[in-house]
Amino acid sequence: MFEFHTDKERYFDMQFQVTKNYIQPFIAEQVALDKQLNVLEIGCAEAGVLKAFTALGHKCTGIELNESRLETATAFMKEEVASGQINFICRNIYDIDVEKDIPEKFDLVLLKDVIEHIPDQARFMQRLREFLKPTGKVFFGFPPWQMPFGGHQQICKNKWGGRLPYYHLLPKPIYNGVLQAMGEPEPVVRELLEIKDTGISIERFESIAKKADFTILKQKLFFINPIYKYKFNLKPRAQSKVLGKIPYFRNYYSTCAYYLIGL
Repeated sequence: MFEFHTDKERYFDMQFQVTKNYIQPFIAEQVALDKQLNVLEIGCAEAGVLKAFTALGHKCTGIELNESRLETATAFMKEEVASGQINFICRNIYDIDVEKDIPEKFDLVLLKDVIEHIPDQARFMQRLREFLKPTGKVFFGFPPWQMPFGGHQQICKNKWGGRLPYYHLLPKPIYNGVLQAMGEPEPVVRELLEIKDTGISIERFESIAKKADFTILKQKLFFINPIYKYKFNLKPRAQSKVLGKIPYFRNYYSTCAYYLIGL
């Protein structure tokens, strides 16, 4: 496992930096970030992404299923929590009662590296509409499932297991056997197999967004994911316009997809 996965302060700062320098400029081409917005992040983890939005004066809400990660977020954002600029909800997104639990709807909803973890994504996409104002927008950033590390195998404890590309594409029983042979702990194996069930391709994302009557406002594919600048000191690179238009195959060599969709 790479050390930044356990260094929560460094991971928080990486999420803040990539949001400030790459995600916000992408969103700002369609959304006026100089006006105060009501912003929701689903799967906010330690809230590094939301920190970039509170820094601009926006009112924010974070929903996170993992209680310990939310405790860290509350500690990192203690001033914003105390002032009421941000609040957190620890619950599964499917268990949220929008009318009771959410006092007002949102101008902008964020999902960074989250959609690939959510089960029943078509149902989720339909439900997402309930959180939005009529003019609301949704940002998604995710790794296409077929990309070299689309299975999130970088969380492996085994050194080589965390660095080998593409083996998450093996049939599930074989993949499970490889993980077991490398001595991965059961919680890690379980998480990786769950991601194998929920991983999403570019084509599937676009399909379920359109079926939920969202309009795709903006898309950008990356050959080198912007977060790699902060993780591995690699310069981000947008995907070739030609290669990025080849259906299916583009999933194998695009390490990240950004989308902005609206009602």
